[in-house]
Amino acid sequence: MTRELVLDTETTGLNYEDGHRIVEIGIVELENYLPTGSCFHYYLNPERDSDKRAEEVHGLSREFLNDKPKFSDIANEFIDYISDSKIIIHNAAFDVGFINAELSRCNMKKLNGNKIIDTLILAKEKFLGQSVSLDSLCKKYNIDLTGREIHGAIKDAKLLASVYLELIGGRQSRLDFEILTENVNFAEDQFFSLDHYNKKINLRNKKNPEVNFDDYKLHLSKIRTIKNNIWKKISD
Repeated sequence: MTRELVLDTETTGLNYEDGHRIVEIGIVELENYLPTGSCFHYYLNPERDSDKRAEEVHGLSREFLNDKPKFSDIANEFIDYISDSKIIIHNAAFDVGFINAELSRCNMKKLNGNKIIDTLILAKEKFLGQSVSLDSLCKKYNIDLTGREIHGAIKDAKLLASVYLELIGGRQSRLDFEILTENVNFAEDQFFSLDHYNKKINLRNKKNPEVNFDDYKLHLSKIRTIKNNIWKKISD
């Protein structure tokens, strides 16, 4: 039996080294490349505000998160859930950096890098020179993006599971995945019923060009690896 976990997070900002925290974590379980219906999902109290742009992306206000558990409250459950399974993540450096920072605060062992499969790397090898954000990959594989105006960790983990199955095997596996998950409740509706979800969408400035946040995160992750880059000099 092959057990794999597809993971995604939402955060207060782009850099854990600046003290940003996880506000949502979602994991979908696969066995032999099919969903089991089991998932791990929490909204988390980051004990700080989100950056304006980050909150626009995930829609999770500090008020909404104030009564949610802290990462330290769910850390043991998280470690027990992932066990020694392989973990599928898109742009793994981003999510793993945040998770390891949270684990370090709890004086717990960091994730085993050998257990991580980065779909960003898989996609770059397959689509040379093309955008490989999660949105872009879903569009390439005709995976339904309905409802992704606001990002969510469990929603994106489910989308990534479909993308991952396409990257490693093709449409039939993904169709099986969609059929079997059609009636599974991934707890993704808890936040989306809130009134301010629609208010945020209606207040968006249509005159401004839409920024793909996934591409933006990938861009920032890349330029941090460049020594003496001009972007850092400008921001300083």
